[in-house]
Amino acid sequence: MCHESTARPPLPPIAGGSGVAAAEDLVLEAADGNRFSVYSVRTTDAGAPGVVILPDVRGLHPFYRDLADRFAQAGVHATAMDYFGRTAGRGPRGEDFDYGPHVAATRPDTIALDVAACVGHLRSERGGGARRVLTVGFCFGGRASFNQAGRGHGLAGVIGFYGVPQRRDESDDNAPTELAGGYTCPVLGLFGSADRATTVEQIEEFRRALDAAGVPNEIVVYEGAPHSFFDRSYDEWREACDDAWRRVLRFVRSRPGGGGRPAHGS
Repeated sequence: MCHESTARPPLPPIAGGSGVAAAEDLVLEAADGNRFSVYSVRTTDAGAPGVVILPDVRGLHPFYRDLADRFAQAGVHATAMDYFGRTAGRGPRGEDFDYGPHVAATRPDTIALDVAACVGHLRSERGGGARRVLTVGFCFGGRASFNQAGRGHGLAGVIGFYGVPQRRDESDDNAPTELAGGYTCPVLGLFGSADRATTVEQIEEFRRALDAAGVPNEIVVYEGAPHSFFDRSYDEWREACDDAWRRVLRFVRSRPGGGGRPAHGS
């Protein structure tokens, strides 16, 4: 599991005049007919960008609902999605949710369909009318967020916190390091050097793959930080959390728009 059940996202270190215009639980429908839960928050800022939040293995957990609120308070429309509409139905995912079988049933193609529905929502008036949309994900969602760069969504960028970039085993054909050649937008990756799920060498391999593919990227490794360091309760990683927030908000606000190179195979 990524964050503990009591974890909550750190507060953005940047004060501003943004606020929440609307926050609502919604059901979206993907192109294959799947209906799934999202938590959607619109900021008060006119012309704001939007982010699709891809959670860790627990799906639409309170951590990610809080994170959507924080993005809106920082001037970004946010929609946090749930992965498990096809297998677990709709609704919030509490700490007692048995996520394992549902994670095993997810597929990259169906995650991409659900992300596409979230992107469409953010671009709609109800979702905020965002002209620039990005994804941000954590752990399981961090890896999935990276790979949305090659899914033809017209994203302005993708952000991943501690998403494993390398193959997990021989059957794994969804490794970001190997898919980087198909990415069509910039990448921001945020990792801890003490993360047991990956190594600094593997993170550097991901960076080299992005560079070789000509994909603009910013890969940051926080010295000594563990997996899931982005947590309000981790006082010892407050500086890393503040820095990560600054980088995320700068990356989100600096993206001029989506599109970029056409996705491979599209």
